[in-house]
Amino acid sequence: MPDPFSLSIVMPVWMEAAGVVETLEALQPLRAAGHELIVVDAGSTDGTARLAGPHADAVVQAEKGRAAQMNTGASVANGSVLLFLHADTCLPSNTLNHLGKFVQGDKAWGRFDVRLSGRGAMFRVIAWFMNQRSRLTGICTGDQALFVRREVFEALRGFEKLPIMEDIEFSRRLRLVSRPYCISEPVITDSRLWEQRGVWRTIFLMWRLRWRYWRGESPQTLVHSYRSDVRNGTN
Repeated sequence: MPDPFSLSIVMPVWMEAAGVVETLEALQPLRAAGHELIVVDAGSTDGTARLAGPHADAVVQAEKGRAAQMNTGASVANGSVLLFLHADTCLPSNTLNHLGKFVQGDKAWGRFDVRLSGRGAMFRVIAWFMNQRSRLTGICTGDQALFVRREVFEALRGFEKLPIMEDIEFSRRLRLVSRPYCISEPVITDSRLWEQRGVWRTIFLMWRLRWRYWRGESPQTLVHSYRSDVRNGTN
């Protein structure tokens, strides 16, 4: 049997009233098993924090930005393993078994494979490439539910406060400690943004931004390009 461990799930949210209750209800079996769920709101005005309250162990406020929100959540968490989960991503039912095996090993951190919720074949292809790229590079994106041992997170001082690419930047530092523990059973992340913006448009946007990041452009510059592309794509 896997060694006992304590898990803290940290979920950054902003303006998620439409779906936050359903998302948190899916995590209640983990709370019933004695683990912790922390929601970090960034000043939502749609009632997200109020709706989340009955379904979480703590709802805290932070400045807007996933990096700042996740760091705030980690600062009040009690678990020996921290798992950072987007509000549109669902964990598999046997998450605790997978994490128990991770705890028994020597890896410092890890992530899940990802599957997009859309039914089209293209979404399966996209997910396959995301997972293979992650295995080859040892880099994790936020959609893959990154998890890390608390002492490692604290030693690295958490996420750098970047407006974009905070997950990739943190992965690069984590990779210096160990390669990631890769769980092949996927989390499921909502594909609605891909569908709204256009699949190919979104693919090219994300690859273009990552390429520019690897070439040394600042996240502050990249976030302006990202927001401009999103605005143009929804006009």
